[in-house]
Amino acid sequence: MPRIRPTARKGLLTLHLVTSLGWLGADLVLLTLGIAVQRGADPAAVYPVTALVGTVLFAPLSVLVWLIGVASALLTPWGLLRYRWVLVKLIITTVMVGLVLFLLTPNLRHAGAMGAALPARDRADLVIAPAVSTSLMIIATVLSTYKPWGRRPAARPTRASDDRATTRM
Repeated sequence: MPRIRPTARKGLLTLHLVTSLGWLGADLVLLTLGIAVQRGADPAAVYPVTALVGTVLFAPLSVLVWLIGVASALLTPWGLLRYRWVLVKLIITTVMVGLVLFLLTPNLRHAGAMGAALPARDRADLVIAPAVSTSLMIIATVLSTYKPWGRRPAARPTRASDDRATTRM
């Protein structure tokens, strides 16, 4: 497994933190804009801004966070599958990136085009989605901070290899 120097590792960690914080910030902006419409703001003014934030900032940051996170895991001692907390973060982030790219971004573009004509059900989705993703980002942050569960157990030898090991002794 390739390793990087400590200065490069800190640079990669800094880049991961900056992009992650940007992703969380953009998510909070989307949540705020969605709540603003629910509270009476003009959807014709808000939804085009929401579409812009989602497509220009939120979606690209989600991909960057995933790429930098995978690179960090592969190039540092944490590894991609070695620790449960890293694996859980990978799963959370992968699912979120997929949802952002294939569901949320098209919905934001649609809302931007529809404006005030967007149905109430779709308006609620533009509040629920960022609320859920903000919660998942906070969970990922807690995992990074506390690093629970320790290391994943190594693969156990099969019964046949156990038998061969004892017959050689």
